[in-house]
Amino acid sequence: MGESGRLKVKFGADCFSQHTDWQSYLEAMRQAEELGYDSLWTPDHLIPTPPNSDPEGPILEPYMCMAGVAAMTSKATLGLLVSPISLRQPALLVKMITALDHMSNGRAVLGLGAGWHEEEHRQYGFDFGSGFGERLDWLRQALPVMRGMLDGTRPSSNGSRYDIQEAVNSPAPVQTHLPILIGGTGPEVTLRLVAEYGDMCNLIGSPDQVAAAEAKLVEHCEAVGRDPAQIERTVAIRQPVIRDSQAEAERVLNEIFAHNDSEAWSKDMVGTPQHLIERCAPYVEMGYRHLIIQFLSPFDLETMERLATEVRPSLEAIAQFHAAAR
Repeated sequence: MGESGRLKVKFGADCFSQHTDWQSYLEAMRQAEELGYDSLWTPDHLIPTPPNSDPEGPILEPYMCMAGVAAMTSKATLGLLVSPISLRQPALLVKMITALDHMSNGRAVLGLGAGWHEEEHRQYGFDFGSGFGERLDWLRQALPVMRGMLDGTRPSSNGSRYDIQEAVNSPAPVQTHLPILIGGTGPEVTLRLVAEYGDMCNLIGSPDQVAAAEAKLVEHCEAVGRDPAQIERTVAIRQPVIRDSQAEAERVLNEIFAHNDSEAWSKDMVGTPQHLIERCAPYVEMGYRHLIIQFLSPFDLETMERLATEVRPSLEAIAQFHAAAR
């Protein structure tokens, strides 16, 4: 619940560390927290990622960025959305997120996924595996080790991918239970791993696609004996732009993507505040109350503010209405 018993809709700001400078990136994160965003994120990539981006474009290393953000913020949770299991050995990744938890006084979330960007693996010499299925198998092998290290159980893994022996994670995280977020909508494997290991999930897609994934996640939870209510649902919202007219919003969107040397994603989240309310409402109505909103540079602080002050109150009213109707 939010203030005065109002149902809260959480907002997250997922600021991309590409085609920007450090001060602009940090200011966007600080502004988001000041506006009441509940979580701060950055994609875990080593080269720019929107469609047809220049693979030689500028980008700041994401874990170092979030360490800097931890030092300059105080309330919002912090995480990477999401870390491909193929980019870092899992025991090292646990040490990194534990350090971030200490830097932030207990605000870190470990975001994980199977990875998809083949070009960054080629450039930096990381094993991309034979395909998505093999990388999902790596994630399956890594998750019990990572959960065990975070919980202080000194786990081992003798699987085909990792040889980890009684890994010690000292000091332990500040949080008693540092949450693991798993990103992706794969119906048979990814969502099964969410049911088994996830404290949070992150989905992306149309309301119909998210609803289908939600049904599959509940099915997996029933199969493994997990209460679905134990998993916090989050949904990714592609780069929005809010202006007083559709034409002006689309002009700003095109400028943002031109700056990033890439093609625009869908324009579904581009328009007036009412347009954004209508586009986000279906996710809230199905129970997804944590919207993680992507922001490319140059960071559109007007949109960031209007989302918080004009869109979120309406979404919370919608959430309240649906809760009362049940």
